[in-house]
Amino acid sequence: MRGEILGVERRRRWSDEEKLSIVLSVGVNGATVSQVAHRHEIRRQQIYAWRYELRKKGLLTPDDTALFLPVDIALPPGPPETCVTDASSVLIEVVLREGRSLRVDAHVDAAVLTRLIQAVEAA
Repeated sequence: MRGEILGVERRRRWSDEEKLSIVLSVGVNGATVSQVAHRHEIRRQQIYAWRYELRKKGLLTPDDTALFLPVDIALPPGPPETCVTDASSVLIEVVLREGRSLRVDAHVDAAVLTRLIQAVEAA
């Protein structure tokens, strides 16, 4: 039986370090999964599969994929000395997609806030 090779083989081998680097590049400077996949000539689904695989191996934690965004703090009008200085009464407003927002106490636990954001975003 004779065979003919019609093209270059596209199967590539990626080390865990390369996979981790690619997965962590999502979100950097606003890069989407699609953009990162296109840049590395892979499918979007490959990034999701690697993310799952790396978490399963313990090489990627939820904290690794945290994305920090700029925050604007709006002070009430008036002279600065009239601002509330009692930290127990400070609220944080988190503005989410589609105009949704959450107002929470400044001392809310980060895990609780994360769950609240996920619940609101899922709705």
